[in-house]
Amino acid sequence: MEFDSNYIGPQRFTAEDAGYRGSTFAEVRAALFANAYYLVWGGPDEPPLPVYEVTLARSLAGLLSRKKPWWFQQASDRTVDSRADLRWGPDGRGFRRILHPNGVCLTGMWEIDSNADTGYTGYFKAGSRARIVSRYSACCTETRRGRLRSLSLVGKLYPTTDKNHTEKLATANFIAQDDLGGSRSRDISEIEIRNAPNVTPWRRGTALPVLLVTGLVLARTDRNTTIRQLYEIAELGKPSAEPTRCPEFMRLTVDPPSVPDDDDDLDFRDEILGRMYDRGDPAPKRTLTFHIEVSDDGRTAGLLAQRRTISNWRRIGRIVFDEAVASYNGDFVVHFHHPPWRNDRNDPRTVVHNPRRALRTAQRR
Repeated sequence: MEFDSNYIGPQRFTAEDAGYRGSTFAEVRAALFANAYYLVWGGPDEPPLPVYEVTLARSLAGLLSRKKPWWFQQASDRTVDSRADLRWGPDGRGFRRILHPNGVCLTGMWEIDSNADTGYTGYFKAGSRARIVSRYSACCTETRRGRLRSLSLVGKLYPTTDKNHTEKLATANFIAQDDLGGSRSRDISEIEIRNAPNVTPWRRGTALPVLLVTGLVLARTDRNTTIRQLYEIAELGKPSAEPTRCPEFMRLTVDPPSVPDDDDDLDFRDEILGRMYDRGDPAPKRTLTFHIEVSDDGRTAGLLAQRRTISNWRRIGRIVFDEAVASYNGDFVVHFHHPPWRNDRNDPRTVVHNPRRALRTAQRR
């Protein structure tokens, strides 16, 4: 599919979002693999992966207009309001991501150790196993190692181990990221992806204005702008009468590669694909495992710049990915829900309802 650099697509909450009734793992996987940017990754004469720009102009587009909507604010509100797993849009071209436009999608299994004494519910409970669809992405335009970038892993869990289930299921989503200001990592194993990342704004350099606009937009959408709560996972498959018990913090880490790649310009998408595939061979040869660790002990210091000190991490399981693809639908169609903030993560009655967002959502519907 050819890409129009000016294409934006529907950022707001639409009838497609309102009509969501769940999806199947197979249909989402099929969509992701339908239009890869290559015939065979690493094959001869394959083009380089496209790099979509993140710009201040795009993040501000519509802010001061009476006739056009503020796209970024629409996108932020919709991410919280919509539970859709795929957003095709009216023309099947999806929607342009204003942040994190460059990514690679992965599928596999979420596994909590059977002997883990987690004390949590849902799919944090010991022995839980679920199908998962994830997207690993970079916050800004830069995708290469050693350059300033903030890497992120988001995921959606299906409450089943059957990759061919036919019943449409609602998914539980999580969002986790490296320092929101970015880092100069040379390998995905050098960073930890957390649902409560640090924030070091000055690392963004010339991209700092985009980060500041992001903070403003998120603050207009939800109560907390830097912590992504995990209660959807703790409530997935849980009996309604059972009280929710959810970890406050989660981090995801990956082991270093057995054979490091010495390419100074290595793109993180090629790094991930190279962990699982041999160049020029369409069949995956290896799995990629992220370790799941949780904690309930942490504190935050700072306002604009934030440091989180989290202790007593416990490793309770893993995410094992067995397929990956960089594709147009992975960048423009798949959608990951942002759970709205709760004052008590274990009590659904304490969800914070943003009156401005609720009004706009009602009007859109």
